[in-house]
Amino acid sequence: MGRSRRTLPEELLLLALDPTTGTTAQPQSLDLGLAGAQLVELALAGRIAPDGDRIAVVVPRPTGDPTLDCALELLRRRGAPVRAVNWIGGPRLGLRQTYLSHLERCGMVHAVAGQMCGVLPTTRYQATDTEISREIKARLDSAIRTGVPPDPRTAALAALAHAVGLGKHLYPGNEGRSSRSRLRDLIRHDPMGGLVAHAVMDVQNGVAAQPRRNPAPAGGRQAAAPGGRGGPEPARGVPAQPRHGSMARAVAH
Repeated sequence: MGRSRRTLPEELLLLALDPTTGTTAQPQSLDLGLAGAQLVELALAGRIAPDGDRIAVVVPRPTGDPTLDCALELLRRRGAPVRAVNWIGGPRLGLRQTYLSHLERCGMVHAVAGQMCGVLPTTRYQATDTEISREIKARLDSAIRTGVPPDPRTAALAALAHAVGLGKHLYPGNEGRSSRSRLRDLIRHDPMGGLVAHAVMDVQNGVAAQPRRNPAPAGGRQAAAPGGRGGPEPARGVPAQPRHGSMARAVAH
């Protein structure tokens, strides 16, 4: 895999970075989204493929990206297809920091040291070239505005952005309501992105015990996670599932 193209985890993280504060929006659910984005990127690279609601390794050859290859090797060691919801819900300690450090090494962000309450050391990350983030968001804006089915990469990015609750960060306020709705609807344009996005939402809502039905085909109606504070909104016409657990309130990185 060449490095001329940014990976989906990198793009998702850049979308979540606030250019003013240097903090990441939805940090807790973002960790799940990054794990899901790795799966979609590996699928786009032809290394894994969906098998119902499970993920199967079809080509174990490394991609050349160390972080993706680590995930690929862990999947390979499972020896059998693994449910996407179980993989995404597994421990992912330090995944967000791994990608932030990677973006810093690539020169796309720089670390800014600070203190919380004048005592606790903190690190924020500022984008070094905001044009990159604007270009990524412009792809979503175009898909939302034109209604033309986006390419699989953009569709998957939209699905993941919705799943981790970035809609209100990218399109805030009442004026952004229609854009958030259209962002959610883009989930139908990429089967793998839809599978992973639903798995991310299921983990957030504690709905991981029972297998999920396969995502609906393009044009079909998709179920979405119930809306919450800063989280994704429910799909139109689809009853919200009861929440079986609560996530700790997300705090900025």
